[in-house]
Parts: sequence; C-alpha cells; structure tokens
Amino acid sequence: MTDVRAEGSEVQEPALRRVMGPKLLLFFVVGDIIGTGVYALTGQVAGRVGGALWLPFLLAFVVAFMTAFSYLELVGKYPRAAGAALYTNRAFGVPFLTFMVAFAVMCSGITSASSAAVAFGATYLAAFVKLPMVLVGIVFVVALALINFRGVGESVKANVVLTCIELSGLLIIIGVGVWAVINGDGEPSRLVEINTADKTWLVAITSATSLAFFAMVGFEDSVNMAEECHDPVRIFPKAMLWGMVVAATIYVLVSITSSLLVPAGDLAAAKSDALLKVLDVGAPGFPREIFSAIGLFAVINSALINMLMASRLLYGLANERVLPAVFGRVHPKRRTPWVSIIFTSAIAILLVSFVDISALGGTTALLLLVVFAIVNVALLVLRRDKVAHKHFRAPTAIPVLAAIFCVYLVSPLSGRPASDYAVGAILLGVGVVLWFVNWLVKRGLDRREVTRGPAG
Repeated sequence: MTDVRAEGSEVQEPALRRVMGPKLLLFFVVGDIIGTGVYALTGQVAGRVGGALWLPFLLAFVVAFMTAFSYLELVGKYPRAAGAALYTNRAFGVPFLTFMVAFAVMCSGITSASSAAVAFGATYLAAFVKLPMVLVGIVFVVALALINFRGVGESVKANVVLTCIELSGLLIIIGVGVWAVINGDGEPSRLVEINTADKTWLVAITSATSLAFFAMVGFEDSVNMAEECHDPVRIFPKAMLWGMVVAATIYVLVSITSSLLVPAGDLAAAKSDALLKVLDVGAPGFPREIFSAIGLFAVINSALINMLMASRLLYGLANERVLPAVFGRVHPKRRTPWVSIIFTSAIAILLVSFVDISALGGTTALLLLVVFAIVNVALLVLRRDKVAHKHFRAPTAIPVLAAIFCVYLVSPLSGRPASDYAVGAILLGVGVVLWFVNWLVKRGLDRREVTRGPAG
C-alpha cells in the first residue's frame, strides 16, 4: 500500500496495479519511441543534413542509449513512479529544481499527446472525413483519459496492438526500399551526401542530430511506470535496451530507404509527408489511405503512452511531497491515479483548443536534453546512496560522456535555432509561475496540518 498524506490527514491509498511484465514493457518502450516522430521528422532532418539522414538518427540513438544506462541504474535503485524528477530530488534535494525537471518532462508528454491529437484530426482522419479539428482533438483527449482511467492493464494491452500496427507502416516503407533496390532503383551516392551549403559538415550533422533526437525520446517515459511493473529491478534493463535497439534499427533502415529513393531536397519539401513521398516513388500504386489509417493508429498510441506517463509523473511527485498530496489519490477499484489523469487531460485539452503546439517540437527536445544531462549527473551524485538490493550498474564513463553530449546538443554550438531557446524561455517562465503557485498551496496545506494537529 502507498501511504499518502492528504490535507492534513493520513490516508491509505491503494497501490497502483502491477500488470506489466517484460514483454508488455518491451512493447511500451518500442511504442513510445516509434510514436509519430519518424513520420514527421524524416523530411526536416533531410533538410538539415542532406542525403546522409541516417547518420543523425544513428547518433541520436547513441546519445539516448548512453543516457538509458543512467535511467536503468536509477530505476533499479528507486523503482518508483516520477522518473527524472524523483532522481533529481534524491540527488540534489532542491524542490525548485525538482519541480522544473518535472515540469519539463510533463511538458514533453502533454505537448506530444496534444500534437498527436491535432495530427489525428487535421491530417490522418481528414483523409477519410472532414470534422472540426478542435472538437476532434478534445474528444480524442477525453477518450484517452477514459482508457487511462479504466486501468493500466487495458492501456498497455491496447499499446501492444497499436504498436504492431504502427510498426507495419514503417516496415512497408522498408519493404518498398528493398524491392526498389532489388530492381535496380535508388541512388546509393546520396547516403554520404552532407549539406554544407551554409554551414560546416559538423554543424550540419549536429544540428540534424539535435532534431532527430526528438524521435529517440520516449524510453525515459517507461521509468514512470515502475510501480505498475512486475519486478522492475529485474525486467527493466533488457526491456529498455532491446526496445531502443529495435526502434533505432527501424529508424536507420527507414532513413536509408528514404534517401535511396528520394533526393533530400524533395524530402525536405514534403515536410511531414516525406514518407508518403517515398511510398509514391517506390510503390506508385500503393493506396495512400492504408498509410493514413496506419498513421491514425500511430498517433493514438503515441498520445496514450504520453498521457500515461504524465499522470504517473504527477502521482509519483505527490508521493515524494513535491506536489500536493491530492495528485497521489488512487481510485479504489480501478487502481489508477484519477486526479492526476483529470489534471493532465485538462491541460492537453487547453493546448489543443488554444495553443499553436507546432512550435513546441524543437523546444521539447531541447528541454529533454537538459533533463537528460541532469539525470546523468544525478546518477554520479547518487552513487554515494547505497541500497540493500542488487540492481543494474552503469560503467562510470557512460553517464559522464552522455552528460557531455547532451550539453553539447543543448548549446548553440550544435546549430540549434534561436527560436528553440526563445520558446524554451517562455515555457520555463510558465514553470516558475506554477512552482510559486504550488509553493503557496503546499505552504497553506502545511499550515492547516500544523493548526489541526495530529488528531485532526
């Protein structure tokens, strides 16, 4: 049972239901990474680096893979919800830093889910029926909230089905590429082309890598589900690392196929329809509607996993006393954090209704890279905190190198556009305001608890 103190009284909240074994966790990791990132980013990455667009995806995988080692050691030591924010709190004990890390991670999840809701209505569903985008987005978020509330078992089983469907779309692209190469089509020389028209080759590669990195995030969301996994200390290492290898392999094969069949300039011009362009060139008779239908399922899966993560993050922080205890409330029958589900879903609805979230993609990657750098440092700090049980241990050199690479990709040296920093500053400003509101609320609740005394 999870002991949560709420509004001055001690309440025994039921524990979250442990339903995820190694296979479900593997599908969770793969489904979260694959998401809609590669569908949307292939054209943008090609525009930055040229025909060698497989290289940024590979480098992004290397940086993410090293950071995953830090997450695995930390989730082994502290197998609880809240992920990066929990590790930051344990390592540094600075409530403001913990809150801002949590805010950045929550932003990544909710904006990704909101982007998926918009893509669902405005892009993929529009291929079949025209409906008001905002209305579709709101209904979409509410439906996800109901699935989330229904139970994690139902949610992760739905994820397995949806992951298989979205993987089929990428396998179609790879299959088209293989068939085209067998028949003598494709231009292998494009695979080593690097666009240096207005920058050095290093900046071209790192700029594209900082963008491609957004397609590799998602593995870190799984640690927020630790309290709903069977034996998380044992199953996390294999599930997370193999999930990342599967996702990265598919990304590299898709990017190679895309570059072989379509010039980088055409991919960049196609933007989010880059893979459809590849399909048109490699298999002109293939029905676009099938790929649009697969895209529908891909955005549903991406949004579902991100909303699961965001609600568990708030739940975990409530148990760590960083957020008001009300966010730790668990429904007695469904065993899901219902208050956190309602709160995160309400924010997603507001974003879908009133905010242009298309500008948040690059900034979300920027904030997550900062979070990853903090997690890698937190691991080194927490080496002094010993636990009784055995757990995964990362070689010391790996988190050190991962932190350095993450900081480099955050810096202007990587070729990151100034707009990412501007939007990031605005988001962090909102986070500071929310931290102050949270501080006032918690101080008021603490005063009430002191006034009422132990007996209430």
